Amino acid sequence: MQNITLLPADLYKVVNKTILTNNDKNNLISLYEPIIGSLPISLYLTLWRELDSLEKSSIDFTHHHLMTLMKENLENIKRAREILEACGLIKTYYYEGSVNKYIYELYSPMNPYEFFNHPIFNVILYSNIGKNEYEHLKNMYKQFKIDMKDYTDISKSMDEVFQSVSPLNIDNSNIVDANKNNIKFKNNIDFDLIISSLPKGIINERTFNKKTRELINNLAFIYNLDSLKIVELIRSVLNDNGYIDKENLRKSARDFYQYNNGSLPTLIYRTQPEYLKTPNGDISNKGKILFVFENTSPYDFLKSKYKGASLTSRDKRLLETLVVDLKLKPAVVNVLIDYILKINNNKLNQAYVETIAGQWKRLGVETASEAMEVAEKEHKKINKKLKTNSKKITEDKKPVWFNENIEKEEATNEEIKEMEELLKEFR
Repeated sequence: MQNITLLPADLYKVVNKTILTNNDKNNLISLYEPIIGSLPISLYLTLWRELDSLEKSSIDFTHHHLMTLMKENLENIKRAREILEACGLIKTYYYEGSVNKYIYELYSPMNPYEFFNHPIFNVILYSNIGKNEYEHLKNMYKQFKIDMKDYTDISKSMDEVFQSVSPLNIDNSNIVDANKNNIKFKNNIDFDLIISSLPKGIINERTFNKKTRELINNLAFIYNLDSLKIVELIRSVLNDNGYIDKENLRKSARDFYQYNNGSLPTLIYRTQPEYLKTPNGDISNKGKILFVFENTSPYDFLKSKYKGASLTSRDKRLLETLVVDLKLKPAVVNVLIDYILKINNNKLNQAYVETIAGQWKRLGVETASEAMEVAEKEHKKINKKLKTNSKKITEDKKPVWFNENIEKEEATNEEIKEMEELLKEFR
């Protein structure tokens, strides 16, 4: 997909494709916010507020208007929009002209029943908020039941109350409904490979219908399963009629992931919370480096080190450990990754990473600046010990941001080149 630069002068219009209610607001905050954070929710509610009195569409606004309302820079707003797109809450359309234009279509969030039965969101919510909070939240949405075994249903039927009349020829096909936008995946599972890998005659011709394929794609994404692993799981959950037992497939995928990883998955794309970022306006080289650490998710930051290739499953699990289990802030994880890769010959040794991560957690490191300072201090201690114990020592490798002179002309060509490498992926 083309990389489009969003500008403050670009126009946007909000179009409502659904029916939005106060319950939707509650569901966004209770169910979606623990997963995607507050900024995307704030953007959705702001766009909702832009609609006219009939909640159909808005007038044209500039993105500078949006920046003013949300007190956010455009890069953060764009990232929040992309998160909403990925979650099926909005669709974005783009028109290129002398002034670029965008249309933002709003779609309904899932209702609680859909959310708690969704193969991705359900799992991530549980992983992000923990068992106790999850059960508390689920209980809020449980059906209220009254013991009515001694009661008799005396409700009238329609034909007992109303008399039918001749039907009118009225077209009601254009009436708006509570529309939901399906979540899309760029890399779907290879169903041709799955079908060809299963023995002939054991599956029904209607086994892989649209809903089943959607479930398999969801499970493959959240549990990091390839097509061959999906085949293995499907074999174990086929019933006598050649259909896939969907609940057993969910359970098998979840059990497989937990057996190999020890915990349930989450999404590792959140960036540093706003209150822990450095103030805007620092255009120095160090300020630019801080901006990268603070405005890039750990997943995207590590992916940039792969030159655009996908992360290995081992590295994804390592990020989950740092973000979910140790609860390190995203910018701190980015500094840690950059530091380890530089001093350890581009290798992320899990035990080594977790040792340093544990120390930073105990020290209460929460910001990129603190992480950079601690890393430099610890690195100097290690070097001092090495020099004390050895007469000969070669110059060690270290991140460019250790250099106090990166703002001055004393920075070497090699250091300038490394700094450019760090920044160029995120411009």
